[in-house]
Order: sequence, then structure tokens, then C-alpha cells
Amino acid sequence: MQDINGHIKRLFEQWAKEPCVELLALGAHGSKRQYFRAIGKTKKCIAAYNDDRRENDTFLYYSEFFKKKGLPVPEIYCVDESHLMYLQQDLGDTTLFSYLYDKKRLGGGFDSEMIGLYRRVISDLARFQTECRDLDFSQAFPRSDFDRQSMQWDLNYFKYYFLKPAEIPFDEQLIELDFNDLIKYLLSADTSYFMYRDFQPRNIMLTENNELYYIDYQGGRRGAAQYDLASLIYSARSDMPEPIRQELVKHYMACRGFNRDEKEKFLSRFYAYVLIRIMQAMGAYGYRGYFERKDHFIKSLPLAIGNLRNIIENHPLDIKLPHLERVWLDICSTNPTFEPQIVTSCSDRLTVKIYSFSYKKGIPQDDSGNGGGFVFDCRALPNPGRYKQYKAYTGKDRPVIEFLEKEKAVDDFINNAEALVSQSVEKYIERRFSSLMVCFGCTGGQHRSVYCAEKIAHFIQQNFDCNVILKHREQN
Repeated sequence: MQDINGHIKRLFEQWAKEPCVELLALGAHGSKRQYFRAIGKTKKCIAAYNDDRRENDTFLYYSEFFKKKGLPVPEIYCVDESHLMYLQQDLGDTTLFSYLYDKKRLGGGFDSEMIGLYRRVISDLARFQTECRDLDFSQAFPRSDFDRQSMQWDLNYFKYYFLKPAEIPFDEQLIELDFNDLIKYLLSADTSYFMYRDFQPRNIMLTENNELYYIDYQGGRRGAAQYDLASLIYSARSDMPEPIRQELVKHYMACRGFNRDEKEKFLSRFYAYVLIRIMQAMGAYGYRGYFERKDHFIKSLPLAIGNLRNIIENHPLDIKLPHLERVWLDICSTNPTFEPQIVTSCSDRLTVKIYSFSYKKGIPQDDSGNGGGFVFDCRALPNPGRYKQYKAYTGKDRPVIEFLEKEKAVDDFINNAEALVSQSVEKYIERRFSSLMVCFGCTGGQHRSVYCAEKIAHFIQQNFDCNVILKHREQN
């Protein structure tokens, strides 16, 4: 679809009966969907664009179904004829995750208020699971059930996007045998519930009126009730204390009205579902971090490994998975990480090290011993960090990129930096120098400096035969 912005404005006017006076691009984290906040004189909404109609149709069907059940999901205002774009209720910018993050930053965290919010979320989860069993699962995307095939996809994700890049040794045949046994064990649970699939704090909105709403459920399908609870309370970046997790598990079982036998049956498979969710998350972090070079996913790995360690030490399964257990122990003992910032590497060429940084924490030190290089001060550039809608993003995210690309001052700055740096790179290569350091600093080391460092790294990589190492110091 060409001219997405213009199409959104036309769709907005069709719905609101007034022109769209402001259109702001929003982030979508790991999603390929594009989101925008469309604002008119008296109305506003969130516009979504996704070129996968099947996924959109699933979301729209689920939204209508959930609304009829009285479940708190965004209202759909208008759908484009192509079903590639739709307008939905604007629920604000605060997710349960961002609210928790802000509390932790101010010295709080899982206090009584936060635990109360999680208890409310879990009560809603029980409703989603039990009241939506009559949903038409033939409408699900991409599969109707979290079945053997779905589980195999997740485990392969873990194997090829986490274990391989992290260089954790494993035997292909032995790990596949354990995968098969684990899947069989998981499918012995009751799998007749609506499974949200990605029921985690980033997909839960908290409005100004302290109301909870649920978004991004288009991946939902039929499956076991244990999976969504595992997703919520073992979300890596939430870093929930284990005693609170146990309290919330008890609250969930009370919401379901379980008797003693039902509690034992639920718990007998719960930690196996926690483990497959952790492995799926590790695969996602590896792919997004290592291959797509999105640093914030790498930050989640130590927390996910901590969750894994907690489960294998304190909640052993009543099924033997000898090779997989050895792999888990290797992960926990080595604490693997990735270096997604390395773009190219070859020892006999000039190495250009490019940093973004915060002036509050000082200029990065040159560890080559050569000194020299460049330090560019980005603080005179327009600052997206002053606006609330860009707070959660970095200079690598599309909303910030679009903000900065609109500014002529930023374009001029980049062009001048490219001219200066390329002159030195050319001469350094000619004279067989080994190292050049280029730094971009701003107030917080999050938006402008990251954007400029990314631009210069790409420019040098495309135009010169040299190594390029890019590090976002404050993001790492």
C-alpha cells in the first residue's frame, strides 16, 4: 500500500467526520505491524497497518468476539476495504510493563499496588481462557491449536537462534528425542482453552482511569491454560520475585475455583510450560538481538537465564529429559551472551570503532592506545527524548528515526560528520593504520547519539574496506 500516512488520514476522516491534524508513528517492538496515533480536533485513535490480511482478519474477529463477551479489549472503529488497515481505540501509552519499569526506576517495584494490578490481570486471564472456549478456532492465525507443530517451531527457534549463536554444545539427535518427549508430556494437559499466546506485560494497557485493557492477541489459539500464566509471571524483563509468583499462581487457581485434585493436575504440567515459554523467549531474544542487532533484546537474556536456573533448581519435572537438562545446565553455568554490535571483522584491516554515549557518564575511553579520533556533540540537535511518545525508544527504532529524519539540522550534521570521518578513514587505510575511534554523545545516550552512530557505521561499512565495530554504550 503506497502512501500509508495519506491513507490513514483519509480513513480517519471517514470515521471521525473531521480531518486528521496530527499523525504520530508509534513503535511496535518485535512486530512488523506499523502503528500510528491519529489526532483530530475532537477525536483520536490508533491506526494499524499490516500487509498480512489473514493476521488482521484474526485480530478483527477476536476483537468482536471478546467485546461480545464483555472482555476489556480495544474497540475497533473502522476497517479499510483491503483489511490491511484499521482504526482502534486509543488506550494511551502506559503498559503494565512500562508502569512497573517506572516504579522500579523510582525505587519501587512489586509493592502492594503492583501485586493488586497483577491479581486483576490474572482474574481477567481466567475469563479469557474459560469464557472463550466456544470461539471459532478455524479463524486462528497461523494455526488453530498450540499443537505438536507449534511447539516444534518454538523449540527449533530456541535451538537455532539461541543455542547455535551462543555456542552451547548439543547433540542434534539426542535433543530432538528430548524435544519429542517434552511435547508429548505438554500435550497430556487439558488443551481446550483459549491460549492468548503472548500474554505478557507489554501487551496489557493501563489507562489513566486505572483500567486494564488487553492488546496484540492475534496469535491466540486453542491450548493449555498453563502457558499464558507462565508467560505473564515469568516474563524476563519484569523480573518478578519468586514468592510473588507463587502467590499469583495460588490466586489464579482460586479464580478458577480449583479443588485439590484440579490444583495438583494443573501444577503437574505448569513448570513444563514455563520451560517451553522460556526457551521460546530465548530464541526470540537471540534472533532479535543477534541477527537484527536490537540491543534491548540482549538485555533480557540474563534475566531469562535466571528464570531457567530457578526452575531447574527448585521445580524439577517428573519427566526425564537427560540431554536437554544437560543443555540447560550448560546455559546456566556459562551465562552466554551475544555481541550484536559487531558489524564486520577482519584483523588485517583498519578497525573503526563507533560509539554512542551519554555525556553524563563521560566520553568513552580509547582502548587501542593510539588516541585521536572524533567526538561529535549531538546535543544541539532536536531532541525526541523531550516528548513522551519517544521515551521508550532508542535511535534504532522507527518512530525516533522518522522524527530525526524530518529535521534538516540532523541531515546537515550527518553530512558534515560523514565528510570529516571519511577523510580520516581514507588516509588511515592508505597509511595502514590499525584503529580509528568515532564517538557521538548526547544527553542520555539513547536517541540522537544512537541514531547518528548507526548512520555513520552504515556509511563507513558501505563505502570503505575496513572493520566496523558499533557499540551503544548506554544501551549495552
